[in-house]
Amino acid sequence: MNTIENSRIMSDKDLATLGLQYVAYVKSVTVRGRVAYSIHAADGTEIAVLGDRDVALATIRQHDMEPVCVH
Repeated sequence: MNTIENSRIMSDKDLATLGLQYVAYVKSVTVRGRVAYSIHAADGTEIAVLGDRDVALATIRQHDMEPVCVH
C-alpha cells in the first residue's frame, strides 16, 4: 500500500496528532481588546498567547518546531 492510500485510512484522531511534535500553529486573537498571537499544537491544544507575532514564531522555532500561520 502506498503512502497516499495509508493516509486515507487514518482516523480523525490520527490525523489530529499528525505532526504534533513538529508543527505549531499561530493565529491572531483578541485579548482584552488587543491583538495577540495564540500558539497551538497540531491537535489544536493552545500552548501560549503572546503579544507579538515575531516572538510567537521565534518561540516555536526555539522549541525545534515549524511554525504555520493560520488566517
